[in-house]
Amino acid sequence: VQLQASGGGLVQAGGSLRLSCEVSDGTTNDYAVGWFRQAPAKEREFVAAISRGGTIKYYANSAKGRFAISRDYAKSTVHLQMNNLKPEDTAVYYCGARVAVTGVAYTSRNDYTDWGQGTQVTVSS
Repeated sequence: VQLQASGGGLVQAGGSLRLSCEVSDGTTNDYAVGWFRQAPAKEREFVAAISRGGTIKYYANSAKGRFAISRDYAKSTVHLQMNNLKPEDTAVYYCGARVAVTGVAYTSRNDYTDWGQGTQVTVSS
């Protein structure tokens, strides 16, 4: 599967961005998708995940209450709406995907088999 991440940019603290991850495959709806981020000199960390059916969603503690993950099946796209952004959210954001059964979402980067190229998010103070 091919993943295309987009929507990053430069925003002031308190602002919002919506990231998109387009999943290109003939059976797009068979995939669970997750968002991760990696800041300079840091490990790639989990941000949010959604099951193939969209019923199961997980968030990192840092994202709870500010970020929302959703799926647009018609466009084979998973969105990450990020509100009230903080300087510590600055990172390259990656989306990952893997074939999954219904009702399961994954929070470990090792669970994902395919990755997009990443999109830069920079939050200024």
